[in-house]
Amino acid sequence: MKTISFILSMLVFFGLCSPSVQAQEPINVYGFDVEDIDGNPVSLSNYKGKVLLIVNTASRCGFTRQYKPLEELYQKYKDQGLVVLGFPANNFMNQEPGTNEEIKNFCFLNYKTTFPLFSKISVKGKDIHPLYGYLTTQGEFPGAITWNFNKFLIGKDGQVIGRFGARVDPLDPKIVSAIKDQL
Repeated sequence: MKTISFILSMLVFFGLCSPSVQAQEPINVYGFDVEDIDGNPVSLSNYKGKVLLIVNTASRCGFTRQYKPLEELYQKYKDQGLVVLGFPANNFMNQEPGTNEEIKNFCFLNYKTTFPLFSKISVKGKDIHPLYGYLTTQGEFPGAITWNFNKFLIGKDGQVIGRFGARVDPLDPKIVSAIKDQL
C-alpha cells in the first residue's frame, strides 16, 4: 500500500488527480475509472463478479495477431463470466500510434473484436495510468510491463490472480485453465 500511496502522491503533485483520490486507495481493480475507446467514463466496478483478462495492446506489433485468440477466448467464455479488456498503449517502439477511432476501426475491421476496448493509455514510465501502476506494483505479480500484449488475469473479487507475458498466446492451456478455474 505504500507504493500506491507514493504513486497517488505523485499523481496529485503533477496535477493528474485530485487529493481526494489519494484518500481512497483502491484495494483491487474495481477502484479504478477508465475511459472506453469512445471516450466515455467507465468504472471497473461495473465488472464486479466477472473474471477479467486485462491486456495492453498495439496495432503494429508482432503480437498484434493475438487480437484473434483474445476475441475467440472472449466469445467462448463471455456467457460464463469472462470479460477481456483491451488497453491500447504506445509505449513500445511507436507500435500504437493511431487515434482511438483508428484503433477501434483497425481492431474491428481486421479482427472483428467485440470485447471492450479502452482509450489509449500509458502502461509504463512517468505517465503510467493508475490502473497499470496498481497492476505492476501490487499483489503476487509485480513488475514492469515488458512489451505489448502482457496479460493480467483478475478474479471475481477484483484481485490479480495471474500474469502472462506477450509470448503466451491467449489460448495457451495455462491461461485457459486459469480462467476455467475462476469461472
